[in-house]
Amino acid sequence: MTQYVNVKPMIYASLFAALAAVGAFIKIPIPISPVPITLQVFFVLLAGLVLGSRWGGTSMLVYVLLGIIGIPVFSGGSAGIGVLMGPTGGYLIGFIAGAFIVGLIHERSNKGIPAAIAAMIAGLTVIYLSGVAQLSIAADMPVQQAVVIGVLPFLVGDVIKMTAALIIVEKVKPLIVLNDRT
Repeated sequence: MTQYVNVKPMIYASLFAALAAVGAFIKIPIPISPVPITLQVFFVLLAGLVLGSRWGGTSMLVYVLLGIIGIPVFSGGSAGIGVLMGPTGGYLIGFIAGAFIVGLIHERSNKGIPAAIAAMIAGLTVIYLSGVAQLSIAADMPVQQAVVIGVLPFLVGDVIKMTAALIIVEKVKPLIVLNDRT
């Protein structure tokens, strides 16, 4: 008896890891913050909505592991464990949990637009909490200051990213089947 292994989810997870890497190269520095604006969060949210908790989280785990082993996939082409220890490392770790949470909430919901919005807000909250915690520790600053420079400048852009993710997921989701045997 042969064992069936569906490689589609692995391929999609790899694709979203690659998209997160591409999103990291689209970098807009913010003068008041060590955290730049990138498109990574967009791909984290989209991975959770499209791939679900297991494979969305896996895609971001693959992305972070690629950076840890030295492949320059983090913001601005950086890589290595030192990035995770720096001011932006918490956001990177938050990407894994964020994609998982977005997928989990979306899977357990009615999958409508309000549920997708709630899932993305929850995922962003996880990313922000992780990011602010690490930013505060690495930059030796009070949590309130970390929120001011590590969250507030990104809110408008993240709302735009959420809107774009909603539009795209409606088009892409019907095309991606993770569990068929064809």
